[in-house]
Amino acid sequence: MRWINETDPVVGNPGISFESANEDKTIYLITDDDAENLERWLKKNYMILFEQELEEWYVDETLWPNNRNRKMFNEWIEIECHSVILDTVGGRITDDET
Repeated sequence: MRWINETDPVVGNPGISFESANEDKTIYLITDDDAENLERWLKKNYMILFEQELEEWYVDETLWPNNRNRKMFNEWIEIECHSVILDTVGGRITDDET
């Protein structure tokens, strides 16, 4: 969280905590095969995920940390795999950004 708080400091604000930064997590859907071979999938896709997560904080890439690598990804990003997703709405799924 140091990166977020140093990039956009707010006077008089203690900053963003790890807990508050993780209140609303992003979910990525992958195939069953990729989930069964998650480490292999992450090896190929970690940078895409990392940059997507950074963009959620700042769209200006010049504010992103330099020297992004798998070690940093592992320290900053927590990966959880879940095999069941239930759609309780039953309606059409749309992208709210398009």
